[in-house]
Amino acid sequence: MEKDKTEIATFGAGCFWGVEEAFRMLPGVIETAVGYMGGHSDNPTYEDVCTDKTGYAEVMQITYDPIEISYEELLAKFWKIHDPTTPNRQGPDVGSQYRSVIFFHGPGQERLARASKEKLEQSGAYRRPIVTEIVAAGEFYRAEEYHQKYLMKRGIGSCHI
Repeated sequence: MEKDKTEIATFGAGCFWGVEEAFRMLPGVIETAVGYMGGHSDNPTYEDVCTDKTGYAEVMQITYDPIEISYEELLAKFWKIHDPTTPNRQGPDVGSQYRSVIFFHGPGQERLARASKEKLEQSGAYRRPIVTEIVAAGEFYRAEEYHQKYLMKRGIGSCHI
């Protein structure tokens, strides 16, 4: 697989450990990394983000082969693994860093993300409104190394996902 044939997708859906584990083993996913996006300071640390004052979301960034797995398939997984109706919260994790967000990389991803959200809203699958943000990707700050593939390294598996 040539590097220039890959694409990037970035999602926030709660604690990044479980989100990464949900995507890591999908066919066509070449690499995953957890980190921070969407905030207003340079080089945030986990401790900074946990204050809920930086504006950053915990995110998982995927490098994938679009021939093996489509962005639409990644979006379907994103919607399946979390509750997109809870603002600034996923399960026991509370704070804006745990918000539901799709950071799009280009107009094609934006169009597909908005269409998938609209389709889900119209499906009636949720009684509450979907609060997922869809915003342009900004600078990705890779989280500290001990966060990378955290659940895999500990043999925990896929958590609640």
